[in-house]
Amino acid sequence: MTRFRQARPDWDIDVMDIWRESLPEFQGDVLEAKYARLGGREFSDAQRNAFAVIERMAMRFALADRVLISTPMWNFGIPYKLKQWFDLIVQPGLTFRFDPAQGYFPLSKNRPTIVILASGGDFVTGMNRGRIDMASPYLREILRFIGISDVRFALVGPTAGPAEPARLAREAAHRLLAEMAAGF
Repeated sequence: MTRFRQARPDWDIDVMDIWRESLPEFQGDVLEAKYARLGGREFSDAQRNAFAVIERMAMRFALADRVLISTPMWNFGIPYKLKQWFDLIVQPGLTFRFDPAQGYFPLSKNRPTIVILASGGDFVTGMNRGRIDMASPYLREILRFIGISDVRFALVGPTAGPAEPARLAREAAHRLLAEMAAGF
């Protein structure tokens, strides 16, 4: 982050560390608020207060001119905290809308997005020993669903195992990210 701030001192950078942020559980009043919204009903005070937290999170995301997601791949998918964050901000009226006759429509503005995805195995070339990367397709689809199609991936792997392949993978990822950064 320090090198990025040096390279782009004029940018306001909002870092959201989902492991340190307080992400609400999607239950109780906030869940009831979602269904009230879907049903066209007014929020209770408790629902309004709970849903306001979700609205602020979605607005924080909406204000970004560019998005960088850096995540490990866990068990071929994304960590539960990243999934929780998506589950919170991907809400009707905030990042998408639904029309019963026409279906779903994204509400988020398209913007340059880079996803850095590190894995213990080597998924850079696709499959790894017969196992597939389920994280990249999920991230591509959830972002497209809300309106972001300008997504580029930087896969890093292997990060575990013998030192030399891991070092070469990091070096290749650094080169790729330097290229991506030039147009970000």
